[in-house]
Amino acid sequence: MSTFSGPVYDGEPTRQRPYVAQSVRAAKAGASFGSALAIAISWGEHHSIFWAIVQGFFSWLYVIYYALTRP
Repeated sequence: MSTFSGPVYDGEPTRQRPYVAQSVRAAKAGASFGSALAIAISWGEHHSIFWAIVQGFFSWLYVIYYALTRP
């Protein structure tokens, strides 16, 4: 009678890279912040839900455009 005592050892375990998950979270947070900022700027300028959605989609591109075209 054989008993199973757990997983078989196949060598050194692969190393986890915690910085990859952290950078992905940071990128998502930056994208979310960029979208929110673009929507807020768009609403302040145009008072249009349509333009807020369009400019929220392009997020950081619109924020950079707005910053460069305003004195």
